[in-house]
Amino acid sequence: MTVTEPAAPAAEAARRVVLEAAGVTMRFGGLTAVDDVSMQVREGEIVGLIGPNGAGKTTFFNCLTGMYIPTEGRVTLGGETLPPKPLKVVRAGMARTFQNIRLFANMTSLENVMVGRYCRTSSMALTSILRGPKFRREEAATRERAQELLDYVGLADSAEILARNLPYGDQRRLEIARALATDPQILLLDEPTAGMNPKETEETMHLIFKIRDSGMAVVVIEHDMRFIFNLCDRVLCLVRGTVLIEGSPGEVQSDHRVIEAYIGGDDDEEEDA
Repeated sequence: MTVTEPAAPAAEAARRVVLEAAGVTMRFGGLTAVDDVSMQVREGEIVGLIGPNGAGKTTFFNCLTGMYIPTEGRVTLGGETLPPKPLKVVRAGMARTFQNIRLFANMTSLENVMVGRYCRTSSMALTSILRGPKFRREEAATRERAQELLDYVGLADSAEILARNLPYGDQRRLEIARALATDPQILLLDEPTAGMNPKETEETMHLIFKIRDSGMAVVVIEHDMRFIFNLCDRVLCLVRGTVLIEGSPGEVQSDHRVIEAYIGGDDDEEEDA
């Protein structure tokens, strides 16, 4: 795979902290799925989150995005504590994709992206029902922005194709376009290359670099180690809900504990909590 080298990190003081998780813990009854995990993500930075199955990666993502209310700890976006409600988290400036594709299968690509954009519109129910002037203006602006985002992710010619008829890799890119339609400060991607062939994986890597180069922060969960170590500025490895190591891709991939966590992971084969 031919890749573009990740951008050299800027001086710490020059880059604003976009997302901060401090001591996040998530318990389900007697099970601690995430245990005192802390993380900072700065603007224009790609951070990877790795770990064997059952390590708590997706649970941690759910705590960040308001799907779960952490048992302990705090999540802030731009210095403000995030409300534990997914819609409010999106409006605050965080967007995500999921392990399993969650598109509206019988809507076109353009319509799927427009759905993501509606969190930035202000027309009330009555205006929408009556299709008044304000609604028509916002509808036109939403359609225009959705087409721009399809162009951005390489789906310019797929606007009128139903989502279910797109190739798998294009469906993944459509999910990213829909997330970008919310105007996020930070984008969280949960296994964005799962099921992709090498060409689709490389295209996804370059798309993420493109998003990063726009100044946006990105956090990525991924099991493809080659992909994650070529992509990220920093990597956190979770094992049994705790941070095993955080560092540069080189530091993490050479740490013997990370190797042992994957090779010796026979007792971790349950799905992420």
